[in-house]
Amino acid sequence: MRVCVKLFAAVRDIAGDEKIELEVSENADVTEIRAAMIARWPKLEPYAPFLNFAVNQTYATAATRVAAADEIACIPPVSGG
Repeated sequence: MRVCVKLFAAVRDIAGDEKIELEVSENADVTEIRAAMIARWPKLEPYAPFLNFAVNQTYATAATRVAAADEIACIPPVSGG
């Protein structure tokens, strides 16, 4: 299935776009989405342990399943003061 993922901050800079489409299995979870993103953009690898995802505006766990119509966002760590 094809899913759309919104990107922010450094992840958006690496991917070069604010929104991407990924092809994942019909029963995909957040772990599979993270892996698909790293496969396409290997420069994301250092960020992988710190990437948070939201599905339909709710923070998701690695095991959260996604559907094609879901709103998915990848949220990298942020810092500042």
